[in-house]
Amino acid sequence: MSRHVAIVTDSTAYLPQRTMERHGITAVPLTVVLGDQALEEGTEISTRSLAQALQKRRPVTTSRPSPQRFAETYRRVAESGATGIVSLHLSAELSGTYDAAVVAAREAPVPVRVVDTGMVAMALGFCALAAAEVAESGGTVDEAVTAAEKRAAGTSAYFYVDTLDYLRRGGRIGAAQALLGSALAVKPLLQLDGGRIELLEKVRTASRAIARLEELVADRAGSASVDIAVHHLAAPERASALADRLRTRVPGLADLHVSEVGAVIGAHTGPGLLGAVVSPR
Repeated sequence: MSRHVAIVTDSTAYLPQRTMERHGITAVPLTVVLGDQALEEGTEISTRSLAQALQKRRPVTTSRPSPQRFAETYRRVAESGATGIVSLHLSAELSGTYDAAVVAAREAPVPVRVVDTGMVAMALGFCALAAAEVAESGGTVDEAVTAAEKRAAGTSAYFYVDTLDYLRRGGRIGAAQALLGSALAVKPLLQLDGGRIELLEKVRTASRAIARLEELVADRAGSASVDIAVHHLAAPERASALADRLRTRVPGLADLHVSEVGAVIGAHTGPGLLGAVVSPR
């Protein structure tokens, strides 16, 4: 049984399964409530099912993992030989996941540091990878936390949505901001700022909004060595085209991930989402 620092995150990091296995990262699933069914993200509900439900305007909500689910995960990870755990989660401004992890950490059999990264999607995923790399090299809990926090501080996330209505319904953006976005058929660009989703710019058409998204990402990346993730929901052609353009525009590009977001984030953004995460190394 190996002795090591273990990395735990949640399902909204949207890390590929093979990447989590390679780095020994464990993800605790959030829940999507579709009608009267509570379904775990990643295993029990597909993004296609979610998109169809949203398009039919079926009621969709999301729920954090329970403290008990975190406690079970921490216990299992400790039994595998971990001497300490770094638990990295999506912004506490967006979900109660961090709070549930804090409750469970108090009773864990090994020390657990719970971190509110202020991030979501691969912005969170890159933080988990940074911590895992430190842990793999024999680093301590504190060193892994420092690496994750440094990565979070330098990471930016931007995204385009066809409508702010889903974010408004879920309480993730204010009604006033949603109203601004819907006025005159304006297409909204948003960003993560202080762990919250904020309206960044209002653009007249979808094509101009996506072009502006590309420009924001390229400017933020500059010539530094960066990892980029392109996310979408039910918009694979948009995502692929944006990724292709970024490959030619970003000279310091290290890794580029393209993936569809899971059901939890999709429930709050709606079909048509196109997002990009820029994370300097």
